[in-house]
Amino acid sequence: MIARRGFLKLLGGLLMAGFGTSAYAVGIEPFARPRVTRYALTPRDWPGDLKLKIIALADFHACEPWMPADRIAAICDQANALEGDMVLLLGDYMTSMWFNTGYVEPARWAKALSRLKAPLGVHAILGNHDWLNDPVALAAGHGPTLAHKALGDVGIPVYDNLAVRMEKDGRPFWLAGLADQLQPGNPAPDGSGIIPGLDDLPATLAQIKGDEPAILMAHEPDIFVEVPGRIALTLSGHTHGGQLRLFGYSPLVPSRFGNRYAYGHIVEDGRHLIVSAGFGLSNLPIRLGAPPEIVVVELGGAGLPAA
Repeated sequence: MIARRGFLKLLGGLLMAGFGTSAYAVGIEPFARPRVTRYALTPRDWPGDLKLKIIALADFHACEPWMPADRIAAICDQANALEGDMVLLLGDYMTSMWFNTGYVEPARWAKALSRLKAPLGVHAILGNHDWLNDPVALAAGHGPTLAHKALGDVGIPVYDNLAVRMEKDGRPFWLAGLADQLQPGNPAPDGSGIIPGLDDLPATLAQIKGDEPAILMAHEPDIFVEVPGRIALTLSGHTHGGQLRLFGYSPLVPSRFGNRYAYGHIVEDGRHLIVSAGFGLSNLPIRLGAPPEIVVVELGGAGLPAA
């Protein structure tokens, strides 16, 4: 049996540990310099001699004090130093989080993103919060949203159910991007239910011609269950790794599949999905075990073969 004095010491230690963990989750990890998470793989049907280095950035959720414009600019500079062939932006530049001291206007976060440079360009999709923070577009059920306009103004193309043929070292491949799967998502005027998201996977895939390899950007990873083997790699954000992730498990994941697509490199039936923990915050201003990250994917020539 623990003596009263011993019990009080134990209780005090637990309280201090809890306070320290909470302070870290709120005041340190969310502001940490992004770690660089690297993946090297050669998916099924990806030519081994087609080497492509992708820098993927997700979920900025621009707002004060968590993600001001100068922090976004610093992340972009860090990403540029990694010297990728292309930069992919995976959505959610806007924020809906109540715990902030000020919003960052679209023109300001877009100006910060305009620092990004890569030989094969910078390419973007939108996320659900980019719609939630544009009541006019949300009510209309279609874009362009404020985020569409801001990215367009700095020369960053947005892929809304679009596939584009590209080349690296004379070798062709396709880059495709889905419109958001959750928004507009508002009630139908006739009361018939909820308007579905704007994504159209079949129409997007139909644009990909021949047997050249393809990469897909999709903000929410849940679509992966429908992605065919025709796609070499799917890249997503949205989950933030759960924001709270301990021992490889996240108790709260914004996905109908729970931890199945919460974070990291997932391989199912030879198909590859990589889910980024992103940078920003949603709902609660905490990150614990899911630090901000820049994802680097090196395709071809090395790494994990098709499963």
